[in-house]
Amino acid sequence: MKKLFVILCAVMMTLNLAAKGEQVVLVDMDYIMSAIPAYETANEQLDQISKKWQKEVEAILVEVQTMYKNYQTELVFLSDEMKKKREDEIIAKEKEANDLKRKYFAPDGELFKKREALVKPIQDEIYNAVQEICEQHGYQVVLDKSSTNNLIFASPKIDISDELLEKMGYSK
Repeated sequence: MKKLFVILCAVMMTLNLAAKGEQVVLVDMDYIMSAIPAYETANEQLDQISKKWQKEVEAILVEVQTMYKNYQTELVFLSDEMKKKREDEIIAKEKEANDLKRKYFAPDGELFKKREALVKPIQDEIYNAVQEICEQHGYQVVLDKSSTNNLIFASPKIDISDELLEKMGYSK
């Protein structure tokens, strides 16, 4: 119901702007990003870092599994004190893996910070170019056709993606 309300509001806003003579244009951010080599390089770096960190976390989890299997095998031979010590070691190692996973992959983790450092300058460049084009041509609204599921049809005439790439010095 909430989604339907948002869709209805977006449609009404667009129709209202169109009725007032406001110019609505589209950009295809997927198309634009794929034409920028620095973005592709940044994504490759992020992918490599992510895989490296994931392997690091998985290695600790494998160690936890091994510790647990060894504990189960030796359980009958261990004193209560040794059982408690082993359980604490397993729990500590599992906590270490979870903390590392959170450090790397949490919403405010290292991967997010790295993505911000690599991708934000590219996004800022695109935003500035969009702003300049809008000021030049008097566009009032710019929609991203690649991220909206609500867009049923859009005339290619109002897509300024190629103009944006040209403004930024890229061509596809």
